[in-house]
Amino acid sequence: MSTLKYFDSSDTHRKLPYASVIKSLHEGLKEPNTTPPRDHHPLWNSSNTLLLMPSWDSQSLGVKLLSIYPENRSLKRPTIQGVYVLFDGTDGRPIAVADAAALTVRRTSAASALAATFLARKNSRTLLMVGAGALAPHLVRAHATVIPFSTILIWNRTPSKAHQMAQELSDESFAVEVVSDLQVACQEADLISCATRSTTPLIQGRWIKPGTHIDLVGGHAPEMREADENLICKARVFVDSFEAASLEAGDLIQPIRNGVFTWDEVEGDLFDLVQRESPARKSSHEITLFKSVGTAIEDLIAGRLLIGGDPL
Repeated sequence: MSTLKYFDSSDTHRKLPYASVIKSLHEGLKEPNTTPPRDHHPLWNSSNTLLLMPSWDSQSLGVKLLSIYPENRSLKRPTIQGVYVLFDGTDGRPIAVADAAALTVRRTSAASALAATFLARKNSRTLLMVGAGALAPHLVRAHATVIPFSTILIWNRTPSKAHQMAQELSDESFAVEVVSDLQVACQEADLISCATRSTTPLIQGRWIKPGTHIDLVGGHAPEMREADENLICKARVFVDSFEAASLEAGDLIQPIRNGVFTWDEVEGDLFDLVQRESPARKSSHEITLFKSVGTAIEDLIAGRLLIGGDPL
């Protein structure tokens, strides 16, 4: 029997380069899979949660196990911690255990970058990153893997964190600038990636110039949102997964509840995009929007890549 492999955070980051994950997602999402909705289990007598995210196909199965402890923030500890477990699909034996946080930021940023290959203008040169949390630098680097940006703008509610992120990105090939005026930055950007925990809209539709692509990643619960209704209604909207978005994408759920948008207006998901033989963008002037909440099939594809398996 083969030895169970363990990948810590450093191993996971090293073995999941953005370009490889993007390519693996592009191929893997074309194949049939079963991905149930994620299971949220409130822990007894607390605000803490156990989150289970399973997915499987003919080759393998896997599940991400996460503990969510919101009060850890005040203790300066991670609020979300966990592991990803990968099993062989033929005999059910466990193959690998990986750091869930590292795997998640790699596959999430790669999924956004993959969507951008279909939805963003190829001549985009300025990327605005809204938010400076753990995921933000990965979104910047993943997007820069598929689009040759010359300038990266960073905005965050706490400017010091934006400056820390700018320093982290200082050795990259693009210029990095911290900005304080979000409206002006939105008006300058060709692609806007947003990864925050906001419950009120940060990105206003009236700020967005024609041809911009919007990547909304942070709002992963019905009460959360990063864009206003004006933007949702004026953009061509795509999601990572219809089922996941219908349960958790506050950026869409709230406008639908308010009667200004419908699920029928969502033009497709990431599975639809990878089946296309041509880019989904129809013109250089339209505004496109990709709403991501995360889906366990992305974990499965990344997990298989982690052990050097077939991405298909």
